[in-house]
Amino acid sequence: MKRLFVFLLLSGIMVTACSKHNSQESIKMEDKLIDGQYEIATLAGGCFWCMEAPFEDVDGVLKVESGYSGGSEVKPTYQEVSSGSTGHLESVQVYFNPAVTSYAEILDVYWKLFDPTDAGGSFHDRGHHYTSAIFYHNAKQKMIAEKSKASLSKSMVFDKPIATVIREFKAFYPAEDYHQNYYKKNPAHYNSYKKGSGREAFISKYWKDEKDVMPKPSKEELKKKLTDIQYQVTQENGTERPFANEYDDNHKKGIYVDIVSGEPLFSSADKFDSGCGWPSFSKPIDARKLEKKVDNTLGMTRVEVRSKNADSHLGHVFMDGPEETNLRYCINSASLKFIPYEKMDEMGFGDYKHLVE
Repeated sequence: MKRLFVFLLLSGIMVTACSKHNSQESIKMEDKLIDGQYEIATLAGGCFWCMEAPFEDVDGVLKVESGYSGGSEVKPTYQEVSSGSTGHLESVQVYFNPAVTSYAEILDVYWKLFDPTDAGGSFHDRGHHYTSAIFYHNAKQKMIAEKSKASLSKSMVFDKPIATVIREFKAFYPAEDYHQNYYKKNPAHYNSYKKGSGREAFISKYWKDEKDVMPKPSKEELKKKLTDIQYQVTQENGTERPFANEYDDNHKKGIYVDIVSGEPLFSSADKFDSGCGWPSFSKPIDARKLEKKVDNTLGMTRVEVRSKNADSHLGHVFMDGPEETNLRYCINSASLKFIPYEKMDEMGFGDYKHLVE
């Protein structure tokens, strides 16, 4: 897993070009788990090998562990769970830093990893122990999970009801060592299994292929394509003026894409008026589309947000957003292109319409 960070908030509010506050904030940077400074999501979606790998692509995820949850058996073995006699489901626990990513973003990734309409198992793995579930750890997680499930149902992405259950978390038992990071230890078998089980084809059918990304243009091409401020922001880590940019006051329905690559990044449904002078979003369309880095410029420590494929500088993320995520993605208008809802089909973004409806 690539280097990730835990941010320990000590006092005040951070001063930054994207901040809407003026008081000082101190942040301690660590590259290890700190007791009490992370949250846990416990999720089941069939084979835990295939559920573990995708979450490790999310910046802010510190650790992913395969195991068993939902049953009454204490410390069950793989053989016992596989027999279907324990009541446990193959599950994963995702440890994540809430200053970098949110539970809502974790769930947005979760729904794209399996068939949530299958009540009898997962692809060619059949039985209760392969069914899907969200195990909430507290009332806030329960609320976010219910809202996330309702949103997916309303989207009509699937023509069958969502079968994934939302249950209170009781216990989690780590699986045997050979199951942990199986996709790294046995990549050939993992990839063969993912394809042969039908999971890979299902994901490609229902969710836009992430691999279909245009290569980043050269600097010379970008200078011709972008305006001076767009080039300065995306390629030279610049910041545009607050309250005097294109999308700060935009309230139209649609999506915001990377000005360089055209990759969808944010939805108008997640945009809110933070009063900071730049477009603000509570979460991205898919956390895997972003890269979050430590930014020590200007004599302060911040979390920079970049687009993962085009490597465009977008802005920064702060912990003063809406209650559901507590995050505020403060993004430069110059790094974005807005696609109005009524033009999404003709411009090739029809698959994303459910995110803004």
